[in-house]
Amino acid sequence: MMLRTLGRTDLQVAPLCLGGNVFGWTADEAASFAVLDAYLESGGNFVDTADSYSRWVPGNVGGESETILGRWMRARGNRQQVIVATKVGAAMGDEPDQKGLSPRHIMRSVEASLRRLQTDYIDLYQAHYDDPDTPQEETLATFDALVRQGKVRWLGASNFSAERLASSLRLSAARGLARYECLQPRYNLVDRALYEQELEPLCRAEQLGVITYSSLASGFLTGKYRPGQPLPSSPRATGIQERYMNARGFAILEAVDRVAARLGARPAQVALAWILARPGITAAIASATTVAQVYELLRAAELHLDPGTVTELDRASAWDRG
Repeated sequence: MMLRTLGRTDLQVAPLCLGGNVFGWTADEAASFAVLDAYLESGGNFVDTADSYSRWVPGNVGGESETILGRWMRARGNRQQVIVATKVGAAMGDEPDQKGLSPRHIMRSVEASLRRLQTDYIDLYQAHYDDPDTPQEETLATFDALVRQGKVRWLGASNFSAERLASSLRLSAARGLARYECLQPRYNLVDRALYEQELEPLCRAEQLGVITYSSLASGFLTGKYRPGQPLPSSPRATGIQERYMNARGFAILEAVDRVAARLGARPAQVALAWILARPGITAAIASATTVAQVYELLRAAELHLDPGTVTELDRASAWDRG
């Protein structure tokens, strides 16, 4: 698998980043280990998680995904082979000081993540969400301290507006602080407008790496959701129905189906290959709960879409530019 450089960093990452949101949720520890083994053995090296995964599951408290990933790396002795990306900022409890990007919460959270991951450094530490209640200078100074201490190698941001991301980059440059070198936006064939209109120009101008989440529209672009058919028995099915199962979504899926049939590929592979063909995109995050799904997803990194096919998918998924 051809690796890609993440922005201005020295991280060489697989174009298919394995999403860790399912670890401890729809994949138990044994299934997660099998998925991780298959991914690494097939040439993958990039795993994305967060401290809050998977707090939303009844009985979980958060940190389950990091814990499973840490146990797997310890059991396999492969920490040096894995580029670990995790996040801070999502709620880890119901109290005000258990979320956000305050110095106290970041410092407390990074130590907890390091313990769960059973490592002494994080390759890519990302602000999960913007925190308008904490001055950006305080957040950036805290992240900078973690980089200087060697606990974090590189910084990234997720779910930031272009305005807030740009202001943080200006502040980092003015104060000589480590800056965000990567953005993690929601981006897929259905959800295009926000990234392409506001974030993409900034990321390309600032040489930021981009790793997309919800790359398969929460599973809609795998083809499991069809008009007139029963919903899959998935915890995400109702949300997918509300967000994507409409005229535009099904028209996009039809275009993906046509391309997949022509190329002898699966719909998910086509949807991921379209993302990876876009200039400025470093990697697409996708999750798997079985080994078979890992192999299917990884084939997307080898699937070449010619310019005509990319244009076909662009047109089918075009958004209203006003």
